[in-house]
Amino acid sequence: MKVQKSDSSFLLLILIVFLLIFGIVFSVLTFRSNPVGDAVSGNRVINTLFVIEDNKKPLSTYALMYYPGTKRAAIYDIPGDLGLLISRINRVDRIDRVYDPARIGSYENEIEKLLGIDINFSIVITRENLVSLVDLLEGVEIFIPSSVFHMDENGIILFPSGMTVLDGDKASLYAVYSLPHEDSEVEVFRRQRFFLGLLNRQIQMNENLKNPDAAKMYYSLFKTGMNQSTLINLFNEFVNIDTNRINIQSVGGNLREVSGQMLIIPHWDGNLIKEIVRQTLGTLTRDIEDHLIERSLTVEVLNGTAVNGLAGRTADMLRSFGFDVISIGNADNSDYDSTVIIHRAGEQHLVNAFAEVIRCTNIRREITDEQEEDIMSLNIEYKADITLLIGRNFNGRYVTGE
Repeated sequence: MKVQKSDSSFLLLILIVFLLIFGIVFSVLTFRSNPVGDAVSGNRVINTLFVIEDNKKPLSTYALMYYPGTKRAAIYDIPGDLGLLISRINRVDRIDRVYDPARIGSYENEIEKLLGIDINFSIVITRENLVSLVDLLEGVEIFIPSSVFHMDENGIILFPSGMTVLDGDKASLYAVYSLPHEDSEVEVFRRQRFFLGLLNRQIQMNENLKNPDAAKMYYSLFKTGMNQSTLINLFNEFVNIDTNRINIQSVGGNLREVSGQMLIIPHWDGNLIKEIVRQTLGTLTRDIEDHLIERSLTVEVLNGTAVNGLAGRTADMLRSFGFDVISIGNADNSDYDSTVIIHRAGEQHLVNAFAEVIRCTNIRREITDEQEEDIMSLNIEYKADITLLIGRNFNGRYVTGE
């Protein structure tokens, strides 16, 4: 009898431990059942990686950064031919070399290191599924500046100019086609506009796609580690994004030949893009008035040194930060010691933000408030909002010695 009682007590103890463990696991899973909600309640930026995949390789890759607190978002376009030191293979190679359609974790890790962020969610759309996705969305509307007519081995590629609604087949073609002698920047811009159009259409159709039959097909078109509930919550948050004001820019660099292939090597060993992303995140999370966010500074860059090409390289760097550089050139002489910012913009905080990017404290206002009012009332065009006059104390990235 004693042995039986002991056995019963032991079994009861095991049962209690099992129930305790089950309760803990259930609580953890319940707590984590809505990671999107956790991110929102935690007042964090939600970083989502979108990949349009073709032939098991990323055709386009975009990192969408969204802050629910201000409903603002930004997108970074990561070129496949971006050259990085890939730790897994211990050599500089294309970033898309590590892409594995079955497990994109390594690809995510490289992008996280590149941008200096944590990626919360990833969504992959194959080109085959893109056709079905766009048809389910009843088309994607985009603006095509000029009509496209080109004959290739597959037939005629034709897209009319103006606002056009692409069906699934046209969208699939639009996402991949390239023309002989087409500028690579034009091709990149076209694909970015298409992705924005696709994202915008998903937002517009979000409520319609909650129909059980439509939802089942819709969510099956994405390859993701999220369950359907999390994906629904994520898209419900994206509904709040104003896609017309999203800032989308490419991760840039210098084109160099490495091991027989042309690669884009990020500026300043990748430190520049990390700084740009940090500034972007700061902008997304600042609660400031809308009209201030929409204001964009125009910039003129003048080289006041004997260093050839410095104005052009500086312009590329400033464009990476989202500034609208409208002209570059040489100053009246090449013997300036100090860099100076000459501004004609009324919003001093925007000028200060520009100055912080290059660490310049030498700022001069060219016109008075009265003159600015006259210019605005008469609709007279004048020079850029800011003239950056580069002196010898500028090292190509920062002003030194101030």
